[in-house]
Formats: sequence, C-alpha cells, structure tokens
Amino acid sequence: MNAVLKPAEAQFEAMTPSWLPAVARVEQSAYEHPWTQTNFSDSIHAGYRAQLLTAGSPPDAALIGYFIAMKGAGEVHLLNITVAPAHQGQGWAPLMLDGLAVWARSQDAQWLWLEVRVGNTRAKAVYERYGFRHVGTRRNYYPAGPAGLGGATKREDALVMSLPL
Repeated sequence: MNAVLKPAEAQFEAMTPSWLPAVARVEQSAYEHPWTQTNFSDSIHAGYRAQLLTAGSPPDAALIGYFIAMKGAGEVHLLNITVAPAHQGQGWAPLMLDGLAVWARSQDAQWLWLEVRVGNTRAKAVYERYGFRHVGTRRNYYPAGPAGLGGATKREDALVMSLPL
C-alpha cells in the first residue's frame, strides 16, 4: 500500500537523463501505448520543458509524475503529462498543470494546448475541471490497438483542448 503524499512534500525538478529509466517505467505502467525512453531523451535534447514532480531526497526520491511541453509562438503545447499509477487520484495532475501554467506565462504564452484520447474520460475530466475547452478533433490521431487484418493499426481520435492564460 502506498502512502498518500502531501503537496508540501513534493517538488518540481528538471527531467535529466539519469531519470529516464524511471520515467520510462512509469510511462509503461500507465499507458497501453507508451512513449519510449528515446522519446523522452529526444524531448530533453530538443529543449522542451521536461519537468518531474518528485517527493523525498535523492537518491531515494519518488517519482510522482512528469510533463513535457513545447513552447511555440505565444503558446505552449503539452505533449505528455503523467501521474504514476501509485499516485493517481490524489490531486497531482492539477498541481502539475499549475506548474506548467506558471512556466507558460513566464514564457509570454497566451494559450495552453493539448490532445487527449477521446476514450480517456478521466484525463478529459481533469482538463475540463482545470478550464481547458474542447476546440477540435484530430481524426485517427492515436494508435489504439494491434494491427488488424491487412496490417492496419487501429486508431483513436484525439480531442484538441485549449486554455487561455
């Protein structure tokens, strides 16, 4: 059984290459179609905002979650936000969105953008409670299962959501 952590026990820190194996393990445990460790490494090297939410002190710090965001002209695009399954349902996602919004405002962003799977009702509810609104749909955006007959991979639509800052 995992202890419930309090926000005062958590801190943001930069995602560094030394964290990538732990990040990849969380990603694989959280998603059917996870990012690879290389996706995270590429994001760091591209200069994207890559933040961890951790609790405790190194080397025993616990990974609560992380996000990756890309700055654009007057906007920030959230590429990945994940709360480790052991810490889900404890209010960490809104805290990470707060951290993202503070950083985005410091970059003079006017908008936050994201895509979310149509079927991910839990994440959609978090984003809607935070103030994001559905503004469009990307058809067949996400992989949604193994290849079927003829080798075609099943796909799932994404909702495009935005938040004015």
